[in-house]
Amino acid sequence: MKQYDVTIVGGGIIGLSIAWQLARRTNMSIALLDKGAGVGEGSTCASSAVCRYRYTKEMMLNLARDGISAYRDWKAFTGLPRPRAEFQQTGVLWMPGSDREWALREHERMRVHNIATEVLDDQQLGDRFPAFSQCTRVPDVATGEAHECRGGGLQLLELEGGYMDPVHAAEDLREACLSRGVDVRFSTRLTGVDVEGGRVVGVKLDDGGSLSTPLLINAAGPWCAEIFAAVGLQHPWDLVPTRIQILYLDRPEELQGHIPTSVDMESGIYFRTQNRGQQLVVGSTLEEDEREGVDNPDSFNLLPDDEFLQRVLHRLHHRLPALPYRGKLRGYCGLYTVNRNDVHPIVGPTAIEGFWVANGFSGHGFKLAPAIGSMVAQAIVGDTLEFDTEVSISNLAIDRSPIEIATKSVLA
Repeated sequence: MKQYDVTIVGGGIIGLSIAWQLARRTNMSIALLDKGAGVGEGSTCASSAVCRYRYTKEMMLNLARDGISAYRDWKAFTGLPRPRAEFQQTGVLWMPGSDREWALREHERMRVHNIATEVLDDQQLGDRFPAFSQCTRVPDVATGEAHECRGGGLQLLELEGGYMDPVHAAEDLREACLSRGVDVRFSTRLTGVDVEGGRVVGVKLDDGGSLSTPLLINAAGPWCAEIFAAVGLQHPWDLVPTRIQILYLDRPEELQGHIPTSVDMESGIYFRTQNRGQQLVVGSTLEEDEREGVDNPDSFNLLPDDEFLQRVLHRLHHRLPALPYRGKLRGYCGLYTVNRNDVHPIVGPTAIEGFWVANGFSGHGFKLAPAIGSMVAQAIVGDTLEFDTEVSISNLAIDRSPIEIATKSVLA
């Protein structure tokens, strides 16, 4: 039976970030286990990986800032001479519709946190991003009926936001972890946890083997319930594997100029480019599109619904009116682990000694991952390093009260 100081279950961006943040500051022996055959087969591979700063809660804003700081200086953070992933600083454009006060208010709030933003009126929006409509009205997705567009809104532009390739980022973290001696095992499923006297002492694996470990971290994403059950820990959080649908299409030559990562708040969509700007990726920001729970995260519908594709495409045409009605519509589906209590994660130790959790990220996980890893590593080890967050892990504790939030969506 091999012995490890720490065992992490889940080899997505969260588990890998925790492993790397521990490995880069200690000589602890670390095992990272994932049931998938390779990097990024779970939620990470389907992530849109949008890196935006703006959150309702200051704590989440600070975590996003700290996570994005690592992505923006990825080579230094990972220590890799040639990392695969590269931060794409497209900017993040927030379009709140007819509410002219929102952008001004958020601009001031971002300034307090040293986050660079600008407020754009119709003229500035058109000059900066000529493909965009300045319309503040919501398109009619029920009938598809056209309306007379009207402008007059104010938009918020995060200058340093953007996105990363999520699988490349995860592959980089795997390489960094291996360079520091982390035992990364794919095609390895945890089947049991040995608990003696109220504390973790080891885990059982699907190949019949076992590991001795005093510290087990659940970063299993949509499969986190399996780990809770194996440990025998009940908790009050409703963590639901949730099917999320994504549309992507080739970018036609008619769409001229720069297209930033965009959040069309009134229409309820977000979109960004990918593949060197040659494609558009589009998803929903609406709470009603984040309610389709999945009973078995190993088996769910990977193809988006035609109704969803048409609805999202109609909204995209409204925002990018030069987008022609031609080309092939494609899409895919992934899983969020939605915390239906408050769409915020639970992170840290539990009532069972040696059992820690990092679950329920509700679509926020990618951008937060380096900061979450820092948060966990600091709590376990105590040391602080460059790229560490100052946000206390107690803010996301498993025994906290639900966070009060106006809307339980990915924009929380």
